[in-house]
Order: sequence, then structure tokens, then C-alpha cells
Amino acid sequence: MILAGDIGGTKTNIAFFEDGGRPKAVAQQTFPSREHAGLEEIVGQFISHHALRVRHAAFGVAGPVRNGRCEATNLPWVVDAATLAAELGIRDVWVINDLEASAYGIAALAPTDLVTISSGAADAAGNAAIIAAGTGLGEAGLYWDGRMHHPFATEGGHANFGASDAVEAELLHWLSAQFGHVSWERLVSGPGLLNIYRFLRDTGRGEEPAWLAEEMRAEDPAAVISRAAQSGKSPLCLEALDRFMGLYGSEAGNLALKTMATGGVYVGGGIAPKNLDKLKDGTFMKRFVAKGRMQKLLEAMPVNVILNDKTALLGAARCAAVRSGLT
Repeated sequence: MILAGDIGGTKTNIAFFEDGGRPKAVAQQTFPSREHAGLEEIVGQFISHHALRVRHAAFGVAGPVRNGRCEATNLPWVVDAATLAAELGIRDVWVINDLEASAYGIAALAPTDLVTISSGAADAAGNAAIIAAGTGLGEAGLYWDGRMHHPFATEGGHANFGASDAVEAELLHWLSAQFGHVSWERLVSGPGLLNIYRFLRDTGRGEEPAWLAEEMRAEDPAAVISRAAQSGKSPLCLEALDRFMGLYGSEAGNLALKTMATGGVYVGGGIAPKNLDKLKDGTFMKRFVAKGRMQKLLEAMPVNVILNDKTALLGAARCAAVRSGLT
């Protein structure tokens, strides 16, 4: 029996799995992260409730992991593999980055869990990469050894944002005045979409009607912007989403080049499945391949959107199975 977890700033998904190669959930539960003092409390409750014996566990956490320890980016938690193993009485515990967990999860996905937005070359093979915009921007790679993929974490979402035109140069200057360092995450994420919208509004590139301002006060602003753009109700929101998708494609292409992802690029996270039509309209791919002399290389890379929101959880289970020799 494998215990796996996907730890996010809002919610923590925990599950018991059988068969680490193709993980099958035996029991699963979602906990509001901020209502608990730490992961040990959540896992302790979960194990006690189900009374199952566990020897192997892995947890994906948003944030850099060093020596099995992670200070969560969006939570006041420290997740430590040695502490979890000692307090919970589990023999093997691994703490990995959440995008590394998602990278492990790709091998467990069914064809129906993916939507292709660029088929790439018929004989595509080699390294792969995954990029995921949600609350933040996560990136990971998958090294191909000629037989199988080996996921590895990065913190590439925090690398310096680079402008591609005059508007983006102005956007960079505008954000720099607020944040100092401007990373790709400041633009390619839920809060990033709001940043782009605010920039366009505040620099006179569109008007914000009263109904839109009211909806943004009452709900998640990024979700409101996306919805208003897709319905055609707000030209300002449509411009923001267009710009967002272009930037998403641009950074996905950067990641693809840096990892030489000839085996394909996967687009994960919560934003992509909710904006599939926009992802497929060419805005993303135009910027993805716009790398000058490297354009043909990028055109040969398959690009797929992940629809399964439990990919990181599946991946944590696969990680535990692989590292413990169960698969």
C-alpha cells in the first residue's frame, strides 16, 4: 500500500494507492490546507481513519525541495520527509516538488486525459517537459535515458521575465516598479492574468465596466477575466487573455529549448483545461515556436494539455513505487 499526497496552498489531496505502476486509488480525501497545522496532522488523521498499513509514501509540494525538506511556497508549513517518517511510523517517505510529481504522473495518464494542440513529428522521442500555470507557475523536466523518463524538478517559473515587444517591455517596467524582480510567474499564473489585465486597464488600453468590477470583487478575478473573455463580453478581458496565452506559449517554448524536449511538452495546471479553446486557437503555439533559427525544432515537439487534475497525486504514488523498487 502506497500513501501519496499533493499539497497545495488551498487544498491537500491524500490517497492510498495499490499498484504503483498504474496507481489505483483505494481511498482518497481532500483537506483544506490552511485549517491544519501541518501535513503530519492531515496524514495522521487519514491513516487512523482508514486503518491501513503503509510502508512507502511520497508527497508533492509546491516549492523547492532540498534533502527531503520543503518550505511550502504558499503555506506556512515545513514538509520534511524524515519528520514524517518518524512521526507516522512509515519506513520510506519522499518529499518532492509538485511539478516533479506531475512529471511522474504523466506515465499513469490515459489517452482521454490528454488533448493534443500540436502533434509534432511522428517519430518524436527524447526528453520531455511539463509546464503548469495555476496559483503559481511550475516547471519540470523528464530526462530520457533511451529506455524510460526520469523526472526532475526546476524552479524555472521564477526566472526573469523577458519581453518580446514594446507592450511587454512597458509591462515589464510597470511590474518592476511594484515587485522589483519580475519572474515569469508574475505573468503566467492566475495572479499573472490579473496583473496583465490591470496593466492594460491602468495604461488606458481598455475600459472596465461596472458589472465587471463588481464580479471581480465578488469572485476570483482571474476566473472572471477568463469567463468574460471567452463569452466576448469584455474586449479588455479578451486582450488580457490573448496576451496571457501568448506569454504562456513563449515560456513553454523557452522550457522546451532548455530541456531539449524533443519527446514532447505537457501543459498542466488548473488554467489550461478551463481555456482549451483559447489554447487551441493558435495564440499559444505561435509564440511557442517563435524562436528564430530553432523554430523547426520546436514545431517537431508534440504539445499536449493534461486534463486530469489528479496527475500530481498519481505521480507521487508512482514516485514512491519507483524509488522503493515496487515497479
